[in-house]
Order: sequence, then C-alpha cells, then structure tokens
Amino acid sequence: MDFYKDTKSKIFKVFCYLIISIFALFCLIPFFLVISASITPENDIVKYGYSLIPKHISFDAYKLLLSNGKEIFNAYKVTIFITIFGTATGLILMSMTAYVLGRKDFKYRNKFAFYIYFTTLFNGGLVPFYIMMVKYLHLKDNIFAMILPGLANVWSIFLLRNFMKSIPDSLYEAAKLDGAGDFRIYWQIVIPLSKPALATVGLFQALGYWNEWYNAMLYIQTPEKYPLQYFLQNMMASANITNLIKIGANIDLSKIPTESIKMATAIIVTGPVILFYPFLQKYFVKGLIVGSVKG
Repeated sequence: MDFYKDTKSKIFKVFCYLIISIFALFCLIPFFLVISASITPENDIVKYGYSLIPKHISFDAYKLLLSNGKEIFNAYKVTIFITIFGTATGLILMSMTAYVLGRKDFKYRNKFAFYIYFTTLFNGGLVPFYIMMVKYLHLKDNIFAMILPGLANVWSIFLLRNFMKSIPDSLYEAAKLDGAGDFRIYWQIVIPLSKPALATVGLFQALGYWNEWYNAMLYIQTPEKYPLQYFLQNMMASANITNLIKIGANIDLSKIPTESIKMATAIIVTGPVILFYPFLQKYFVKGLIVGSVKG
C-alpha cells in the first residue's frame, strides 16, 4: 500500500514538473526568438520573417551598435551609476519611512500613511514638476534629475511596512530593554530581518533605473550624460545612418539591418539584468508574497 502511494506521489510530481517545464519553455521562446533575430540577416527577416533557427547568421547589427563602442560604454557607466546610487538611496529612504509607519507607538502613522497614499490618486502634473526640477532644484542637464524622481515608490513603502509589521513586537521591547535606540533597532534588527522585502523592492527599483529614458529625455542635454536606454533609442532613431558606422565599418548601406538591430539592442539592454536576476529570485518571491499578505 505504501509502495502504491509512493509511486502515485512520484508520478504526480513528474507530471507537475513536466507542466512547469513546458510553461517555462513557452516563456523562454520569445527571448530565444529575440536572440535569433538579432543574428539573422536583414534580407532573411524580410523574406522569411522571424524564426527560432536562422537560415543564415550575420552579426551586422552588433557591428553597427558596437561601432559606437565608446559612447555605449559611457552610457553603460551612467546607467550603472544611477541604478546603484538610486536603488541604494531609495531603499534607505523607503525602509526608514516604512519602519516609522509600522511602529504602533508613532501617534500620527495613519495620517502620514494617508498623505503618502493620497499622492497615488492626485499629483501636480508634468508642467509643475518640470518647473520645480529646473527652476527651483536647478537639475537641468544634471544626472541627479534621473535619480530624484524615482527615489520613493508608494507601493514599495507599503510593501515594506506590511513586511516589517510581521516582525514580533517582543524583539523591539527586548532591544529597548538592552538600551537600543530607534535607529539601532532599525539598522540592526529590522533591516537584517527584512532582506526578502528589501530584495523585492530593490529589484523593482533597479529595473526602473536601468530602463530610465523618460527623465533623460526631459532634462538631459549633454550626450555624455545619456543613460543606456535613451542613448540606444537616439541611435536607432537617428536619420543619418553614417553616424552609426563612422569608424569605417564595411557594410552595404542598402542592407542596413533595421529589424535585427532592434533585437540586438534588446539583448544589449536586458543581458545584465537577466544575469543578475537569479541571485535575487528566492528573496523576490518570498518578499513579494509575505509583504503583500501579512499585516
């Protein structure tokens, strides 16, 4: 009887793994299609369309993009800086806010929470925000103009607050009995226990900064300060294709890979994120579930 149950359980697990594997394969197909299209000659895309297995292989799209290698490297540096600095600073600010809003001994926590939530319903609009950034904060053509607007996110603050509320009050009381102040409790107790939620929020924060282009379009004028997304967008939208091959790449202008270069751009942009995501996946799932349900 036990053998029958064990066999039945194993068959069920194999069936579940098979379903999950098929589902994962369907999720990976679009990414494989992008990789395949990025190395497919333009003529093949026009003639046969997109396919998972290219009939011929060409790296013309990557040659065009990397012909501006110095500018792309500089755009990478800008994007990496705003991603690391913005994510780290944003996590500190949002975790501090969430910690205060989650403390039961803070008398005005509900009023402040309502004020923060109210900003998701109404805002001043683009024109007042632009005037504030340019006229009063003097951030025109300043790299911090791409960092400041994304430092805090209301959804992330409440996710962190809900997660921190799941920490037992007895830990706070024991720390106070040992003479710990609020900042020490926050830094040495709350932050270590909130790693899953912080990893979840940090991933969303980092993706937002990595994909930054809108604020760059509004405030940045110097090409050396362009982030990666905005730089590649300008490169693809450039009417003068000779700007892409100014180092003398031997490419027939009548066969410019306009379609495959879009896919190559996607690979260049998403590659680092895909390599970084697996290290945060376990924290991401745990933090998203616990932070959303508890509290």
